[in-house]
Amino acid sequence: MQYVRSGRGRSFSGRFGIGTLAALLALSPQIACADEGGVSFWVPGLYGSLAAVPQQAPGWSATTIYWHDSVSAGGDVARARQITIGNIPANVTATANASVHANLDVGFLIANYAFETPVFGGQASAGFLAAYGANSTSLAGTLTGTVTTPGGTFPFSRSDSINSSIMGFGDVYPQFTLKWNAGVNNYMTYITGDIPVGAYDSARLANIGIGHWAIDAGGGYTYFDQKTGREASAVLGFTYNFKNPATQYQNGVDMHLDWGASQFLTKQWQVGLVGYLYQEIGCDSGSGDRVGCFRSRVQGIGPQVGYIFPVGDMQGYLNLKAYGEFANANRPDGWNVWLTFNLSPAAATPPTSSRPRFTK
Repeated sequence: MQYVRSGRGRSFSGRFGIGTLAALLALSPQIACADEGGVSFWVPGLYGSLAAVPQQAPGWSATTIYWHDSVSAGGDVARARQITIGNIPANVTATANASVHANLDVGFLIANYAFETPVFGGQASAGFLAAYGANSTSLAGTLTGTVTTPGGTFPFSRSDSINSSIMGFGDVYPQFTLKWNAGVNNYMTYITGDIPVGAYDSARLANIGIGHWAIDAGGGYTYFDQKTGREASAVLGFTYNFKNPATQYQNGVDMHLDWGASQFLTKQWQVGLVGYLYQEIGCDSGSGDRVGCFRSRVQGIGPQVGYIFPVGDMQGYLNLKAYGEFANANRPDGWNVWLTFNLSPAAATPPTSSRPRFTK
């Protein structure tokens, strides 16, 4: 995100999203979110204000993010997690009076390059995201049901208390985006995905990776009035999940809508709101699916504040945002905080005329 003075007066310009990610970009912590046992590829909140505005100048940008997530879920998700880690054998039919709690502290590094040559009239950029962090997850409660054996079916009851922690690298997320500007209107399209190389074990409750490939694509729009500093953004995307080879479980297609609205109070300070809607629109499947369709849903909303400052000949940007979640189904909910620092190329200074000046 950049604010510059030009020969035509003040102007705002910025880039939030897959690329420089000035406010909330593409990462995918994949730890306690939805679908198989409550875990999805997409983490709501990846996009926010000014998501579709092109980067001010071509070149490399770098983004670091500290992300803290604290979530909880009840019986359905707890039962699904126990099935995923192999804690409920296939011959057991059970319901769970249990809960799952997870706390995550993850750092993300995003490197992105915006090309100078236009592609289809827009600005193209490509990059990747890498993650390293810690996940601490606990599950406690009681399972009741029946167990089927060659000798018949018998009542079943068991109390569990499981604590699991992991620290390590997450999956790798390549990303490509195209963005266009037309006055106050800005448009974008993107594609990203998951390369499952992170710390993952299907028998472990806490993980940093998701254990399967995924591809995600979508588009977005930003209205941005440079004279007033007001903007509103929305990005809609869909995720196709490949089958998890360790569990033979395949998540359904996921839909996610991230949005943001903000006002620049000065050339440096920005305040506003951010939010998201996540809805699984396809049913889970595969031979490892023992919980049925298991469509997940969650919504979130919260405040944001941003600060812009020069760093040498680059542009620095700090953003702090927080979400409170609600209206969840088959997915943990809670709250999360994002602290983002972005460093991107500053706008080029208009060249000074080399023609001599003549005075009388």
